[in-house]
Amino acid sequence: MSYADEVFKKNCREIIDGGFSDEHLPVRPHWADGAPAHTVKKFGVVNRYDLSEEFPILTLRRTAFKSCIDEILWIWQKKSNNIRDLHSHIWDSWADENGSIGKAYGYQLAKKSIYKEGEFDQVDRVLFDLKNNPSSRRIMTNIYNFEDLHEMNLYPCAYSMTFNVTGDRLNAILNQRSNDVLTANNWNVVQYAVLVHMLAQVSGLKAGELVHVIADAHLYDRHIPIVEKMLKNPCYPAPKFVMNPDVKDFYAFTTDDFALEGYEFTKLEEKIEVAI
Repeated sequence: MSYADEVFKKNCREIIDGGFSDEHLPVRPHWADGAPAHTVKKFGVVNRYDLSEEFPILTLRRTAFKSCIDEILWIWQKKSNNIRDLHSHIWDSWADENGSIGKAYGYQLAKKSIYKEGEFDQVDRVLFDLKNNPSSRRIMTNIYNFEDLHEMNLYPCAYSMTFNVTGDRLNAILNQRSNDVLTANNWNVVQYAVLVHMLAQVSGLKAGELVHVIADAHLYDRHIPIVEKMLKNPCYPAPKFVMNPDVKDFYAFTTDDFALEGYEFTKLEEKIEVAI
């Protein structure tokens, strides 16, 4: 069993067995058929993954590794807010007729500010500080920009990263206001684990710990039977994460520079409906 499986099982069990249900409350999310999408939730979930030990991907079911990377490159490298720059359809429900999701995600990371060292967007500032100010406690990004929220088609869920260099290790905290645990929990963990590996390599560091802080970790009502069945699935050891060691420029990475060796998983037969 991978460590990611252990964490996922523990989180789901705690949510199902002791979480708070909003079935008696009015809720914004809904299913495609118009029915309200209620949840059972747990507040303040904190999970820690040592990326030097193993890669945190589920084996209870498949996590689409390449699609995860494609999306994180879309946000952090392309700094795009248009789904036409993405190779999957996960954002289709939130895009307008032009493919835009509004002033969200990549749009916010691309915004530039003036510093004494020059003009940087948020990603370039992180890259600059990791190389030039590694002892700084101010290496972070935040895309929850209140002045632009009204022009975002979906408020950012994973909204802030804080980076901390300890010795030769790059550690990071991912802050998330909301997490659809079945659909997106491991998806987000995989994405930001890869991001830490990328940033570490181009900065001459090693990937350390990823801490995932979730304010509202929830399971949707229609997902609970799937989760209960999935938790009985066989598990496998974590695969080996492979990244092209020759890439030293953050903006030169492509999805072809990443691979998993020995990734075994249990096939999930059920289709996972996404609340919108």
